[in-house]
Amino acid sequence: MLHQYQPAIPRLGIGLFKTGTEALHGVAWSNDHRTNTKVDATATVFPQAVGLASTWDPALVQRVGAAVGDELRGLHAQDPVVWGLNAWAPVVNPLRDPRWGRNEEGYSEDPLLTGAMATAYGHGLQGDDPDHLLVAPTLKHYAAYNNEAKRDVTSSNVPQRVLNEYDRAPFRIALENDAATGVMASYNLINGRPATVDPDLGELLPTWSDRRLFNVSDAWAPTNLTGSQAYFPTQAEADAAVLQAGLDSFTVNDTDAQPTITAVRQALDRGLLTEAEIDESVGNALSIRFRLGEFDPDGGPHAGITPAVIDSPEHRALAREAAGEAAVLLKNDGLLPLKPGGTVAVVGPLAEKVHTDWYGGRLPYRVSTRDAIAERAATVTTAGGADRIALRDVATGRYVTVGETALGVTADTPVAAAQFDSEDWGDGVSTLRSVSTGKLVSYDWGPFRANADEPGGWFVQQQFRIEDQGDGTVVLNYAGYETQESWFGANHYVTVGADGNLTLGSATAAGAARFSRELLVDGVAAAAATARKASTAVVVVGTNPFVAGREVHDRATLDLGARQEALIRAVRAANPRTVVVLQSSYPQAITWAQRHVPGILWTTHAGAETGHGVADVLYGAVNPSGRLTQTWYSSVSQLPADLLQYDIIKSGQTYLYDTDKPLYPFGHGLSYTTFRYGTPQVGDGRVRVTVTNTGTRAGDEVVQLYTHQRTSRDVTPVKQLRGFRKVHLAPGRSTTVTFGLAAADLARWDVTRQRWVVESSVHDVLAGPSSADIRVRAAMTVRGERIPARDLAPLTRGETFDAYHDIDLVDETKRRGTAVTSTKAGGWIAFKDAALRGGTTFRARAAGAGTVEVRIGSARGRLLGTLTLADTTSVHEYASVSAPIAPVTGRHDVYLVPSPGLRLAEFSIT
Repeated sequence: MLHQYQPAIPRLGIGLFKTGTEALHGVAWSNDHRTNTKVDATATVFPQAVGLASTWDPALVQRVGAAVGDELRGLHAQDPVVWGLNAWAPVVNPLRDPRWGRNEEGYSEDPLLTGAMATAYGHGLQGDDPDHLLVAPTLKHYAAYNNEAKRDVTSSNVPQRVLNEYDRAPFRIALENDAATGVMASYNLINGRPATVDPDLGELLPTWSDRRLFNVSDAWAPTNLTGSQAYFPTQAEADAAVLQAGLDSFTVNDTDAQPTITAVRQALDRGLLTEAEIDESVGNALSIRFRLGEFDPDGGPHAGITPAVIDSPEHRALAREAAGEAAVLLKNDGLLPLKPGGTVAVVGPLAEKVHTDWYGGRLPYRVSTRDAIAERAATVTTAGGADRIALRDVATGRYVTVGETALGVTADTPVAAAQFDSEDWGDGVSTLRSVSTGKLVSYDWGPFRANADEPGGWFVQQQFRIEDQGDGTVVLNYAGYETQESWFGANHYVTVGADGNLTLGSATAAGAARFSRELLVDGVAAAAATARKASTAVVVVGTNPFVAGREVHDRATLDLGARQEALIRAVRAANPRTVVVLQSSYPQAITWAQRHVPGILWTTHAGAETGHGVADVLYGAVNPSGRLTQTWYSSVSQLPADLLQYDIIKSGQTYLYDTDKPLYPFGHGLSYTTFRYGTPQVGDGRVRVTVTNTGTRAGDEVVQLYTHQRTSRDVTPVKQLRGFRKVHLAPGRSTTVTFGLAAADLARWDVTRQRWVVESSVHDVLAGPSSADIRVRAAMTVRGERIPARDLAPLTRGETFDAYHDIDLVDETKRRGTAVTSTKAGGWIAFKDAALRGGTTFRARAAGAGTVEVRIGSARGRLLGTLTLADTTSVHEYASVSAPIAPVTGRHDVYLVPSPGLRLAEFSIT
């Protein structure tokens, strides 16, 4: 009962139960334990999660969640073995950094907006019956998880304020609002401890919910504890720790529960676990099965849902509505909305394509942007923009050619079988499509073949980097995702084998086969020529969700592919009436387009109705109301160099702390009408703002409420979202939007006392259509408390520092607690505004070996004394030690400088 496949127990009337159907933005896929294969759903695919959030419409998102829940019930009715009712969705990790490979799975960089969208989607999945679940949603992934590279062995360094105010916040919002039945632990370590054994799972999270939680591991994560993480020597110890931390289900060993059973029994025999602890987890697992109606005689109120709901006309209409509402108008110099008729050139790599993603199901049908524009334009012309190339082997003079079984160097001339359409997807990654077969070139574990319709699979094997060698030749660097795995080997470069076929035979470009890249058709020039003849040009560019960044693969840049960027410029030069439709899973640095193109519309990969959603906005059938849920940066240089920088306060990340001017700010999005804001009225725990449609057409405004705390002991956000409302107004009509805003809503984490605090301060109350477009403001005086000077006489946790440099947060013990350690000599932690009373003794509880210098004023300030710790033999074995220090009185900033190799848990000055 602790495994992902809970077996049937016929004597008790208990059937098989499987955890984990993927349902992020539609029912996506599950696994069939009978064949141990992945099964993709053919069902309604809604916009990616970041697109759903871009609607800023919780009511719409809840309707989407309800449709997904109905379709999962319908699939369950078809095959209950495959389509389990425990859904692994939504993803509520805040989108701290757009380079994260899984950006499209989350909602927003803001914790409040993320929590609101997760709550809406979760409520939809769960249904509206107070006692029975339509579907049991599971929040992913707890916590502080925004990197894919080496995700199972990297530790997210998250100080207390960031952990409480940012990374935990969306989980808390969703659980407090009864929008989920549990969480999935993330792969990473949090402050040195694997998230799979984070005590929050069993101690903190249950305090946020009035219901019993059923928490699950991510795939294979329990075995990482004894494998890649080497955190426990035996699986028995690991599995005992997993259960005691608060996880109830082991997603491991595919369909084979026996290794988990064996490890848990060993833990019982060794006294590492009690039967009562196992019973608790089994009870948690059974709790959602009762709520799902499994043990009701009639199966509960949702048992009558049939497969007829799948891809129903109602759900198709909802998908189209969501696609239109999710689209964000980034720029409009008056070109939009377009008028029906005329000749429209729809060009670009996504003009005729509609893609799904790893967490999306199979599309039952596709409406591309070209298809949808053709419903409105008199004439539509199109061009993909791909360069048609041939690759001539320098050594033999022959061309790379598609053969019956492999790609080889065989043709003497660039015949059709030796021609490829090259698409540039960014990060230097391209795909190559055979002109003769229409198939993409794929490694397919060797030899290379042209056999794929589209990029896909876990190891996307259709990715190449065509690297210019500076002498007129290029080499092919194979960039399939499996090349990032330790087991793959060093050879990533293409060579020509003795049989004349392409193979991977070199670890470096120096040993790779050299090719001349012959340009047969300049795709950019051809698209520009097509655009020149049209009355309007629509350039559809962006990303492929499987290429150049996805789960297990982060991005290096935010740039479009170089040839896509060239396409925009060429089409704009050919036709001044150019609109760019950017279809992507994450923010992109389209700085040239913003300066030079009159109209820009962004959408996610929005499912089968992507084209209708785009065209409905372009032609004004839908007045755009989507808003960005992330900051869009002008370039990657505005982000920290290190993707692992989780301390958004120290690094100044997201709109909360970033003071740079972005390309597009958080909350940005334009409309075809205009709105006026009245002066905010603040009082009685509420803020009231009157909004008037001053334009000539009906439209939706997303009214955003922010605050800024003017004075504080600590660094506080530049501004912070406190509420939002989407309102529909006819021309000339007004409405008053009311937000709840009490003093308690302005609480933040006080590290000095490790609790929430509301400080006495004046708060600016700001309202407008984006974080950077504040139309009106007021002031709110809050009478809270003043954080007193630090008292370092009682034991003080090392992790409660105010500032730090070259410091890592690490696990105090394997079960709980956080300590600090220096990553290099001179690393320090600071405790600001401490009231010193002439203490002469510095006491510390520490592990490892080394010294701690006690200084005041700065890390190089006056030395009061030095504590020395002899080797405790283990980083998890602590000793209490003390040292004399010079007495000082008054209020000072105290700096502790621990040497590398020492872990400091707590200290005092007495």
